[in-house]
Amino acid sequence: MLTLLGFLTVIVIVLAIMTKKLHATIALIIVPIVTALIAGAGANIGAYITAGIVNIAPTGVMFIFAILFFAILSDAGTFDPIVNKILEIVGADPVKIAVGTVVLTCLVHLDGAGATTFLIAIPALLPLYKKVGMSPFTLATLVALSAGTMNTVPWGSVALRAFTVMESSVDEIFTPLIIPIIVGLLFITGLAIYLGKKEKKLLENAPVTQKLVVESDKQAIDEAKLKLQRPKLFILNISFILITIITLITAILPPAVVFMVATSIALIINYPDVKTQKERIDAHAKSALMMASTLFAAGSFVGIMQNSGMIDAMSATLISLLPESMGGFLAIIVGILGVPMSLFFDPDSYYFGIMPVIANTFYDFGGNPIMVARASLLGQMTLGFPVSPLTPSTFLLVGLAGIDIGEHQKKTFFFAWTTSLVMLAVAIIIGVITTA
Repeated sequence: MLTLLGFLTVIVIVLAIMTKKLHATIALIIVPIVTALIAGAGANIGAYITAGIVNIAPTGVMFIFAILFFAILSDAGTFDPIVNKILEIVGADPVKIAVGTVVLTCLVHLDGAGATTFLIAIPALLPLYKKVGMSPFTLATLVALSAGTMNTVPWGSVALRAFTVMESSVDEIFTPLIIPIIVGLLFITGLAIYLGKKEKKLLENAPVTQKLVVESDKQAIDEAKLKLQRPKLFILNISFILITIITLITAILPPAVVFMVATSIALIINYPDVKTQKERIDAHAKSALMMASTLFAAGSFVGIMQNSGMIDAMSATLISLLPESMGGFLAIIVGILGVPMSLFFDPDSYYFGIMPVIANTFYDFGGNPIMVARASLLGQMTLGFPVSPLTPSTFLLVGLAGIDIGEHQKKTFFFAWTTSLVMLAVAIIIGVITTA
C-alpha cells in the first residue's frame, strides 16, 4: 500500500509540474498530503511536514538572501564589466558563449557544492545571455549538465555518501571513473556547440521588427539601470563577493548567516539611504519569496515521504520485484536508471537506504558491490540533481535563471540522461563497471 502510494505521489507531482496542471508549490504540498491521508497517516501529517520544513529552513533562508544579495549587486552594475570582458573574448557568438558556460561552470563546481555553483554561475552569465539574446533555458541546461557531471568529485556530498555506505575509498570508487567522466564533459561540450548553433540560427532568423523592439526596450532599461549603477564601487563589490564566497566555501559561518550579513552590507555600501534600500528589496522580493515558497513546499513533501515510510517501502518493493535472471546486471541497471531515479529519491534516501540494499543483492548474485556505487555516481543525484524536485538546488537554479521548473525539466532531462548513459557505456567498455 505504501509503495503504491509513494510511486503514485511522485508520478502525479512530476506530471502535474511538467504539464503545468499545477504550480510546483501547490503540487508538492497537496499531493503528498492526500496520499498520506489515504495511507492513514492523517494524525501525523502535521509532524511530518514540520520535520521536513525544519530540515529545509536554513537552506530556504540562505536562498532568499542569496537571491537578494546577487540581485542587489547586479543592480549596482557589478557584473557588467565582467560580461563586457567576456564579450570581448567570445564576442557575441552564441557557440563560444555556450562552450564558455560549460568551462566556467566546471571550474566553479570544483568545490562540489551545487548551490554555490548556481549562485556564482547564473548571476554572472545571465546578463551576457540577455545581452546577446540567448535563451535563459539554454543557460540553465548547460549549467545543470556541467554541474551534474562535476558533482561526481570525490569531495562532493554524493561521492562521500557512497564512500561512507560502501566503507570504501576514492581509489576504489571514483578513480576508475575518471575516463568516463572526462568523456562525459567532452560530450557536454559537444552539446554546448549544438545548442549554441541552434541559438545562433534562431537569432539570425529573428524578425527585424522584433530586433527593433528589443533595442528600444534596451534603451529604456539602460536609462533606469544607470541610476542604480555604482561603477566606482566595482573593485569593492567584487572583493566583497569573493570574501562572501570564500566564507561560504570554508564554512566559517553557516550559509544562511553568510548571505544575511552579506546582503545587509551590500545594501549599506551601494544604497545607504533607507528609501532606496527598501526599493531594491521590494524589487526582488517577489522572485525570492516565490522560490522560497516552492523550497519549503519541497521540504513538506520530503518530510511526508520520509517519515510516513513511503520511501522505505518503495525501495524494498523495487528489490523484491527484480527477476532473478537480472540480478547479475544490477549495476548496469542502476547506471541506466540513475537520472530517472533522481526524480524519485533524494540523496540520503537513495545512498543510505536503497543503494546498500541493491549492493548487497548484487553481491548475493556474485557481483562486486563497488560496481553499484560506481554506476550510481554516473547519474543518481549527480547528473540527476539539477532536474530533481527533491533537491533545493534545482529550485535555486530555476529561480536565479527566472525560468519555469517544468520547462527546465523538459528541456534538460533528456540531455542529462543521455550524458549519463554515454558515461555508463564508456565505463562498461573499459571494464570499470561489470556484470556479476
